[in-house]
Parts: sequence; C-alpha cells; structure tokens
Amino acid sequence: MTSTTDTDLASAVAENVDRALAEDVGSGDLTAGLIDPATQAVATIICREAAVICGQPWVAEVLRRVAPSARAQWFVPEGGRCEPNQKIVQISGSARELLTAERTCLNFLQTLSAVATKTAQFVAQVQGTNAAIVDLRKTLPGLRVAQKYAVRCGGGKNHRMGLFDAVLIKENHIAAAGGLRQAVEAARRVADRASFIQVEVETLAQLQAALDIGVNMLLLDNMPLERIREAVRITAGRASLEASGGVSLESVRALAETGVDRISVGTLTKDVKAIDFSMRFSDKPVE
Repeated sequence: MTSTTDTDLASAVAENVDRALAEDVGSGDLTAGLIDPATQAVATIICREAAVICGQPWVAEVLRRVAPSARAQWFVPEGGRCEPNQKIVQISGSARELLTAERTCLNFLQTLSAVATKTAQFVAQVQGTNAAIVDLRKTLPGLRVAQKYAVRCGGGKNHRMGLFDAVLIKENHIAAAGGLRQAVEAARRVADRASFIQVEVETLAQLQAALDIGVNMLLLDNMPLERIREAVRITAGRASLEASGGVSLESVRALAETGVDRISVGTLTKDVKAIDFSMRFSDKPVE
C-alpha cells in the first residue's frame, strides 16, 4: 500500500488552497471590504454533528494566506472525535480577513471530516477482525491527496495513489496483454517502479491461475461471501486477499469475517456528504 510523504502533503495543501482561494476570493472580497480593517474579532468554528475532525493543515494554510496575523487555538486534535455543537477551533484576528477566509476553511473541514468520519464508521464495523479498510481512486478531482489523507485520519489505509505508483491488472489488461501470464510477466519488468503488483480475479479458477504463477496480491472482485470464504481457504496465506465491490456499512462485517486481509471501499471518498460546520463571531474568547 502507498502513503503520502510530508512533502507530497504540503505540496497538495498549497495547491488545493491556491485553487480554492482563486475561485472564491478572486480579485478581492467585496463584502468583507466594507469592514474597517482595524476591527478585530474572535471567530469560533462549531461542528453541528458528531464527526472525526480532519482538515487542519488546509485551514492553517488558508489563514496563512488570508489572515497571516490570526491566531488559532484548536480544541479537537486532527483525527479526534467531536460531539454535536462542539467548538472545534477559535481564531482571533482581523474581522475582515477572517470573513474572507471563512468559507474556504469550512469547505475543507466539511469535506475532509466527512471522509474521515465515514472511514471511521467502516473501521469500527470490522474491529476485532484482521481486515483493514482501504480506499480507491474514486476521489474528487484535484483532492486525491487530501481525501486519502482524510482516510488515514479516520483509521483506514491507502491503496495506490494513482496509475503511476502501483500495478493493478484487471480483466481488460489481461485481454489486451494476451493472457494472465503475459500481463504478470510484463508487470514484473517494471516492479522497481511499482509499490506493488496486484491481480483482480472474479472466479476461483482465475484465483488458482494467479496463485500458480506466484501472484502474491489478489483482488476478489464482486464475489459472493461463500466464494470469498473458499478463496481464503484455497489461498491459505500464499497471497494477500482484498475484497471489493459494492461494500456498505451493512455488508462490511460479514466480508471481514471471511478472513480477507483488506476491504476496499469506494464510498469513503466518492459519496461525500459534508459535515455541518459554522463559524460564529464574538467579542471575547471562548471560556
């Protein structure tokens, strides 16, 4: 499995904030411009529902760009849980600058906390089994690093970051290469550039064929539970097994109990229902 380095994350945060501020602030905030630049304010961001908080590096970068003199005090750590209507962070600084930063900060928090929260729900469902919850490439364009970071905040693990860092051989790759053996042999020639080589199988016959040529990572695609259990028995630890396909909170526990090593869940990052945050101004710090 791949992971993002600190350098990759810092670069992604900067790029994400660049685009977000360009589309929201543009040439300047006309409404915030009505406020006296000398006016100071204390802004408190409140989370309106139970959630796993994620997005602090993005909030910090927005403030660095828009409100460089602002001071932020976080009451919930990154990856920490909050209750409904809990105060998450208090920010002191220029009222004008905080008003300009408000929506961009909240947008990152609502999206990334949603991913972290959903991931944590899936992780809780498989607790006590050996199965890890893994993400996919089904991410919002331009926010892949951010969403995969949020998956980690929620207790999940990352699959490949993109097409460039690992090999996942699927049915169409096998057909285009002229067969499974040919596809795997070609993959092994670029193994030094790939963090892993994985083959997707849909039948037990395909599973056996992959095991026979020494494939050590297999993706069981849309298999029914009984077939997955049989795949685990046949494999007998010779390869790492990942289950995938239409996984829900209701079905994930049964999948985990088959004995697979990982369960990949596209809904972690593609079906994002934003967490509800709001920012409120006051004239004194939160006590």
